Order: sequence, then structure tokens, then C-alpha cells
Amino acid sequence: MADIVITEFMDEAAVARLAQLYETHYDPELVDDPAALHSLLTSARALIVRNRTQVGESVLSMGPKLRVVGRLGVGLDNIDVAACRARSIPVIPATGANDLSVAEYVITTASMLLRGAFLRSAEVAAGGWPRQSLMGRELAGKTIGLVGYGSIAREVAWRAHMLGMHVVACDPYLLADHPGWQIARNVSLDAVLELGDVVSLHTPLTEATRYMIDARALSSMKSDAILINAARGGLVDEPALADALKAGALGGAALDVFEAEPLTKEAGAKFKGLGNLVLTPHIAGVTDESNLRVSHLIAEKVLEALGSKT
Repeated sequence: MADIVITEFMDEAAVARLAQLYETHYDPELVDDPAALHSLLTSARALIVRNRTQVGESVLSMGPKLRVVGRLGVGLDNIDVAACRARSIPVIPATGANDLSVAEYVITTASMLLRGAFLRSAEVAAGGWPRQSLMGRELAGKTIGLVGYGSIAREVAWRAHMLGMHVVACDPYLLADHPGWQIARNVSLDAVLELGDVVSLHTPLTEATRYMIDARALSSMKSDAILINAARGGLVDEPALADALKAGALGGAALDVFEAEPLTKEAGAKFKGLGNLVLTPHIAGVTDESNLRVSHLIAEKVLEALGSKT
């Protein structure tokens, strides 16, 4: 029986490292087979997941021997941390390992949507030559507003600053003397929304932040502003965003996360026909390089928790 159960994709070299010391069951499709997962958990001492596996009471009750939960990423809204704590099961996220990937995603999509030209390849290939209508905007001189100013947002801020952008941010939990404020101006959420030519979200999903970007918030943004959410689904009222984009009340948006994932055809229908929208399947933090960093960091931490020297 398996000592370590891995329910979603992980770098195979990191899996092999675990398997050298413990019986390891790796199946990246296991997240979609709850019956098989529950059966495997009866003997498991460690569970490793990404963002789709829901680690709540029902899963934890199936794993009486669990000693650690490893998260191949940083967000913990799919894990009942309190329930794990009550069972003395540490939850280990891959803190910092995918910061760079998310930061690059934010800067890249901001540039794509401000410039506009990168979304019209089919038109050019078909013989169109829409030079004047593709006269987009530069990043330099624009203001990027960051909602939340944790480690990923600060990576975004540094890159935006180096590209000549002005940076404003709001984060009530970051101390006023933190060195990150040397790059960003500390303002309110309302000011971030009003000032940002690009607004990027970097907050966890809580009851306080759910639908923080609703119709009212969208109406307070510049009519040509760009909204980017590579943080958590549920922060944005998706129907309200679709309506704003259709009405021309917003310049564009990039969504890497959705309230319900995977995004279904039916749920995605609201975005149909929008040419100023980038949709990606929760991959902002997933690159070849970050997958290596995340996987090997979690492998190391899980082995430490199980008492194995690495």
C-alpha cells in the first residue's frame, strides 16, 4: 500500500526521489477518481495535491495515518487547514517557488492587452492589414495597481518599475516600513482601482474578498483599464466582468482562475466573442522551470516531515 499519494501532476524526477524511500502512488488523474483516492488514503502517510483536489473532512477522515499534506502551489483554499491542524497534520505550500512564473504572466498579459496587436493574428493571416486599428499602448508611463502586495505582487512591481511603469498597491497586512514600498505607492483599494491602467489581483479568496471586483468596482476603473486575475477564482464577479467588456466599459481582461474550475463550456459562454480577453486554465504559475522548483521543494519538505534525510 502507498505511503505517499500524489493526485495531480508533478515532475517525474521529484516523484522518483520520493519513490526511492517510500512506496509512492503517482496518478495525475487521481483527482477525478475520488473512490480510488479514498481507497489509497487508508495507508497513506503523505498526500500531495495541486489546486483541484479538495482536502476537507471527508478526505482527511479516509487517511487516519496522514502526517503531512504537500501543496504543489501556494493557495490553500482547496485545503481545510483548520481540519488539518486539528489532526496535527502540517500543510506545506511551495512558497516562493512559482512567484516568478506568475509575475511574468501578469506582465505578459498586461502588454498583450494594452498593445492589442497580438490577439489579431488570424486577421493578418487572412490578408487584412489593420495597422491603424492596431496602434496599441505602451507599458511605460502607465500605472499598474496591485490589489494585495505579497511576494508575487512585489515581483510584478519590480518588473513593472523596470519597464517604466508607475506602481500603486494596497495591502492592509504589509507593514508600512516594508522595503517593497520603496517601489510602490501605498494607497487604498479605491485608489488602486481609480488610478490603475492595469489592475492585477494578488489576494487570497476569503469571505471578505469574494466578488471584491464586482460591477461597482469595475465601474470605478478607467474605461480603458486592463484587469488581470491570476490569484484566485471568486475574486471577480465573472458575469459583471463580461458585461463590462461587452459594453466597452473596460479595456480588457486576463483571467487565469475561475470561480468554478475547470471552466465548463456553459460557464464560459458568457465570454464568447470577446476579442479583448485572455483566458487560461490556471497555468500562470506553471512553467517548465516552476514545475521543477515546486515539485522538488515539496518532495524535500514532505520527506523532512516523514523523517527522511534528503
